[in-house]
This record gives sequence, structure tokens and C-alpha cells, in this order.
Amino acid sequence: MQITSFELFKVAPRWLFLKIMTDDGICGWGEPVIEGRADTVEAAVRELSPYLIGRDPFQIEDIVQTLYRGGFYRGGPILSSAISGIEQCLWDIKGKALNVPVYELLGGSVRDKIQVYCWIGGDRPDDTAAAATEKAEQGYNAVKMNGTAELDYIDSWNKVDAAVRRVAAIREACGENFGIAVDFHGRVHQAMARVLMKELEPFHLMFIEEPVLIENIEAFAELRHHTTTPIATGERNFMRWGFKDIITRGIADIIQPDLCHAGGIFEVRKIAAMAECFDVAVAPHCPLGPIALAASLQLDWCTPNAVIQEQSLGIHYNQGADLLDYLEDPTVFEYQDGFVYRNELPGLGITVNEAKVREAAAVGHSWKNPIWRTADGVVAEW
Repeated sequence: MQITSFELFKVAPRWLFLKIMTDDGICGWGEPVIEGRADTVEAAVRELSPYLIGRDPFQIEDIVQTLYRGGFYRGGPILSSAISGIEQCLWDIKGKALNVPVYELLGGSVRDKIQVYCWIGGDRPDDTAAAATEKAEQGYNAVKMNGTAELDYIDSWNKVDAAVRRVAAIREACGENFGIAVDFHGRVHQAMARVLMKELEPFHLMFIEEPVLIENIEAFAELRHHTTTPIATGERNFMRWGFKDIITRGIADIIQPDLCHAGGIFEVRKIAAMAECFDVAVAPHCPLGPIALAASLQLDWCTPNAVIQEQSLGIHYNQGADLLDYLEDPTVFEYQDGFVYRNELPGLGITVNEAKVREAAAVGHSWKNPIWRTADGVVAEW
């Protein structure tokens, strides 16, 4: 079997799909995208394509090594995301050719189901209690929300109090056993993160995500001295080397590699194994499309220290299309009682509705995240 060609599809709301074809007629799907930089990643995939055409798609490790090490410059969000989408396609092809799910090729399943959480609120969260109650009524038992809007290095107690009130309202409405995760989104600076984490601790959160930017890795160790709440990070780290310091320095309790950014399925399986050696959990980041979620679930099924899975159904970014819209069978993920159940379908375990994808790609998208500023006009983290 040889790789013969590929196609890229930029589809709403903010996704990029990749289809790789073989001379045996088997195709694989992947999702190579950085949110807001779809065109740039598309260009990177096209630049890497000469290393793919004519190759045996079963040689996944060698192809990824070639794509990663073959250029003098490596890593970062664009190249790693391009590699990630390509790698997902190759596993999809291999699983389909052998008529087994990808997780069977990575050691077999360790679980029958995994808990999922959904997003509530938006970038500037408001009535989160009502939104959480709605999700609980739909059968979810865990949600995640942004903690705040933009914050300055030192900001007002009004913003702290507002964040605390939102979380308190969810806890009161949904009960002590309902999972609440709060994402600081890297938009909180160290001093304010320390304050917020202390004030939120009484509400027994599942985790606080990206309390500060990962570039400020030394701040994570300091923040851990001020809370017992689990700390999660990793959505902006790439390949094994991007996670080495996080794991070995013990700055996080949960790592969140994104299978569309961190190198793909097998690369994240290696990252998860490294984390397991340090008693660190894995909760794959996945605010993207159905191919991204399918790849993440293949990892979850064969990874003992995977604990919960993000998914984007109904997320505030999904304007014009939603998670299940590009699947032939939108019931394939089988959400039940806050969990998604393992299936035994080959490859990534989904069938992409190619007609719908082509229709959406004819329109495309130009999604960009907003640019935020503090009250005095300084550019703020989004």
C-alpha cells in the first residue's frame, strides 16, 4: 500500500480536516489545525506532503520521525499541528486496513467508558449556574468554564468576587458531587492567580487549568504551595520535549496534551506514559471537531492514567456547525450519563460525512480569536 494523494478542507466553525488516500482505496482522516491559524497549518501540511506521497502508510513512526527531524527547525504549534493531523490519518488508514480500532494497535483497551465534560459560559462567563443546571439535566456530571475575562497584573477585588460568585452558584445549584473545572486560560497573572486559587479552594474544583501562561513555568511551582486544588496545563505544549519539564519538575497534577497539536495519537501515548511514571494524570484537550475527539478517545481507551475527556458539543465557539454535524452516524460517541462509551469500529471509530464536509469547505471560515485590552488600553491575554 502507498499514499497517493491528499485533500484539505477548511470547515466551519474553525476547523481544518485532512484526508489522505492510498492506492488500495483506503483513506484516513485527521484534523491538523491551530485555532485561528488554519491557513498557516494548511500551508505546512502542503509543504510536508512530498515526504508522504509514495510512502507506506503503515510506517507511522518512521514517517513522523521524518516529518519532525527531517527539517532543521522543528516543533512549535504550526509544524506540530501539521504532523498531528497527518499522523491521525495514518492511524485511521492502518486501523481500517487491519479492521481494528486504533486502540487495539496500541496495546488494547483498559476501560469501557470515560467521563466527559462540556463547556458552559463563554469568554466572559455570565449566568453559569443556569448553564450548568441545563447540562446536568442533559445528563452531564462535569463542566468547565472560564474563570474570568481579561485581568491586569494586579486587578480589582470586584473581578475576584465575581469569579467566586459564579463558581459558588454552580456548586449550590448542582451539588457537591458535580464536577467543576475552572480555566484561567493563561489570562491571569501570578499575583491574581494566587488570590483566585485561594478564594476558589472551598468549592472543591476538579482542577484549575492554565493558572498562568506556561511560559512562566517557574510560577506553577510557587502556586502549588498555595492550593490543594489539582493544577492542569499542557494545551500549548508540543511533542514529548514540550512536556518533559512539566512532568519531571512536578508542576502539574494533570497534563492536557491536544492530539491535534502535540504530535498525534502515538506521540501523546508516549507523553502519557512519561506522565504515568510521575503519577500525573492525563485529560486530553479537545475543543475542536469530531476527528480530534475520535483520536482523543482512541488514546483514552488504551491509557490507564487518562481521567476525563474534553469535548466541544455546544461550546461557544461552535457557530455555523457543531461537533456531530460532519459524521455519518452522530450517535457513534454514545454519550450516556456523563460518559462516552468505547466502540469497536475500525480506525478512529467514525465515518466522516464527506458530502457535508465538501459542502462546508466550499464556504470555509476565517475564524480568529478576539484581541482583548485592559482598561488602560494594553493588550491582554485572551
